[in-house]
Amino acid sequence: MTAVSSTYYFWSMLVFAMVHNTKEILFSDLPKFSDRMDNLTVTVGRDAILECVVESLSTFKVAWLRVDTQTILTIQTLVVTNNNRIEVTHTDSRIWRLRIKEVRPSDRGFYMCQINTDPMKNQIAYLDVVVPPDILDYPTSSDMVVHEGSNVTLQCAATGYPNPTITWRREDTKNIVISNALSVAVVDSPTLTFHRVIRQHMGSYLCIASNGVPPTVSKRITLIVHFAPMVWIQNQLVGAFVGQELSIECHVEAFPKSINYWSSKNGNLLTQGDDYGTSLNESTYKIEMKLTFKRMREEHFGTYHCISKNSLGATDGTIKVYRLPATNWNNNNYQTFVTVSNDGLQHIIGSATSNDEDRNNGMPIRLQESSAIFYRVVFYGILLRLSSKLLLS
Repeated sequence: MTAVSSTYYFWSMLVFAMVHNTKEILFSDLPKFSDRMDNLTVTVGRDAILECVVESLSTFKVAWLRVDTQTILTIQTLVVTNNNRIEVTHTDSRIWRLRIKEVRPSDRGFYMCQINTDPMKNQIAYLDVVVPPDILDYPTSSDMVVHEGSNVTLQCAATGYPNPTITWRREDTKNIVISNALSVAVVDSPTLTFHRVIRQHMGSYLCIASNGVPPTVSKRITLIVHFAPMVWIQNQLVGAFVGQELSIECHVEAFPKSINYWSSKNGNLLTQGDDYGTSLNESTYKIEMKLTFKRMREEHFGTYHCISKNSLGATDGTIKVYRLPATNWNNNNYQTFVTVSNDGLQHIIGSATSNDEDRNNGMPIRLQESSAIFYRVVFYGILLRLSSKLLLS
């Protein structure tokens, strides 16, 4: 009786277990995705993490696949692909994460999170790998040296994803001279072309590549324009008094850098002396030459040459300094100032100070004498006109 009871009990429990498990399988919830997978954009070199949220996974399995290559990457917590940059983790068998370390452009594509139900359930997301711009050494132009009047094209090439855009600016923030009538702050183009380049084009240009992925990059390209010296003189004929300080100037443009100096009428080189001094003010290709006489003497009057030379040529300019007559002039009590007449000649004129002033009206002696002569002429003119009228009548 005891043996029969034991056998009955065993079979009863087995049937109960089978019915219970069958009921659990038939009536339990199947796994499902609770959220949509989000597409992901990652900068090259960083880690990408794709997330897949599954509810009621139970005994089912989760796998990650690469869609375009139909490669199985992971099954549950097992990495099956031969890629040591792939990792898979989960939280409570609910949130499944596929991590791709140090992503590369080749990782760009569609990824699938799949549950092995029948039929299969899956979600797909796109991984976009962006690449910041990088300027190529070739065919990007390097620094260029050209002669004035030639045609020049600066070129800039860059890689990146998305494809970068190229802009040009001058490093000194000045406008880019396109033509005599047009200058712009920015040029949007892979190339920057100058037809018949001029000296104003000389300078450093920035080729800037950007595609919305930091950082924006740039390369400096320096354009050097060579030309022979040219001299401009504002006043070629200058008048001055004996004893006065006088400065004469020449304006030079030249590149490469020129040798600049002054010479006298007899060809002597003028540098620094007790009676005169020279100075140069340089900026890029422009030079201002100045020769200053501390106190004009008789032997200082004459012709002077400003001379400029570089490897492409030489030129000079001529300035003639002449003496202005001075009557009743006291060296210690005379003030001078410079005027430029309509004919472009420079004159240094002066007026006497209080030592020579008239006691009554404070006018300089020369001005007082001129006024007296003026009034005499006017008076005699009136007398002549009256005499003429009387004769006619």
